[in-house]
Amino acid sequence: MLLTGTVVADADTVIEDGAVVVEDDEIVAVGERSDCLETYPDHKRHSCDVLMPGTVGAHVHSVQSLGRGIADDTELLDWLFEYVLPMEAELSATEMRAAAELGYLELIESGTTSCIDHLSVAHAEEAFEAARELGVRGRLGKVLMDKESPPGLLEDTDDALAESERLIERYHGAADGRIQYAVTPRFAVSCTESCLRGSRELADAYDGVRIHTHASENRGEIETVENETGRRNVHWLDEVGLTGEDVVLAHCVWTDESEREVLAETGTNVTYCPSSNMKLASGVAPVLDYLDRGINVALGNDGPPCNNALDPFTEMRQASLLQKVDRLEPQALPARTVFEMATVNGAEAAGFERVGKLREGWKADVIGLETELTRATPIHDVLSHLTFAAHGDDVTFTMVDGEVLQRDGDVLVADAGAIRERAREFAAGLDVAP
Repeated sequence: MLLTGTVVADADTVIEDGAVVVEDDEIVAVGERSDCLETYPDHKRHSCDVLMPGTVGAHVHSVQSLGRGIADDTELLDWLFEYVLPMEAELSATEMRAAAELGYLELIESGTTSCIDHLSVAHAEEAFEAARELGVRGRLGKVLMDKESPPGLLEDTDDALAESERLIERYHGAADGRIQYAVTPRFAVSCTESCLRGSRELADAYDGVRIHTHASENRGEIETVENETGRRNVHWLDEVGLTGEDVVLAHCVWTDESEREVLAETGTNVTYCPSSNMKLASGVAPVLDYLDRGINVALGNDGPPCNNALDPFTEMRQASLLQKVDRLEPQALPARTVFEMATVNGAEAAGFERVGKLREGWKADVIGLETELTRATPIHDVLSHLTFAAHGDDVTFTMVDGEVLQRDGDVLVADAGAIRERAREFAAGLDVAP
């Protein structure tokens, strides 16, 4: 396929009248439109106003989609233990499948081609099957919770790790490598030391398996961990083996100098979730400090109950603006940096190779946006537009691994209307009152 439009190949490369040529699952050429048309005259063509790498949602909760809006105006621990976890515990396998399908549908429609997905304790295989069916690139993991958990989610440590291993053996590397596994303890508050150490041992036992958890999102969380362990959160995770280049820590809002040194020294990845952090009044992550230390910072939406959308472009805008107002520095987190966080930094955190840029030999994960919009008039700088003005519903074309998932705004890999209708039906039956 030969795709034409303004090509934003990466944060430094914009080709105004450009083209991206795809064969099988790879990009074989990126360049001027005229050159590509001459070299590849027989390729099927598709035009978009703007072409760019698919975004990477480096921390999402697809299976929380049925709870969109159930817990507004609450802080993290109340939000989690009074609303969201009881909802997760209530979901049947069928409802979990519907929730995951709804989450992945939203990702496809809004231009997220890859995600790191923090699932739930039960029925995780339903999300793996949904991801495989809808064609997203994902690093997914069953949640581990062996203490401080509501009924229906508390598991025996050994049983939880054994189930994780079963899922690794079944799904890690599935769908021609699109589906990868992350061992996923919920967070230190709900996991014993044995569970956390077991997570590291399990990840180390399988090539390419990563670890994904939450850390230092909220002051109440870090106080709880410190009271129980005598350590600040990141130091505790480091002690039990949950730091390193194969670890993704979501949030990291409340870290001190010594913890940031650990993150930098170990090469641990951090995912910044600005909308969630604002909505739950958790605070402002020290993203500029992380970047200055060479820490890889990616961008995530978190879950629909605390966002309430999975729109990567809204997250890009919020990411930049929140840092500017927090630091009182208009130069803080410019569009170029945010674009990298939403694309190639996310791919690095997820461990997806040759993903996050439009380059020859890289994976054909491409999205296209329309700009025939009042909101997009004029465009003096396309990176500025993508960061500060674009919306997920501007995305009309979504390709993963060379497979077209959405064209001209129509999802091709699933019945979007049926997914939405099932989600409404199941959501109406949930008991979401605290």
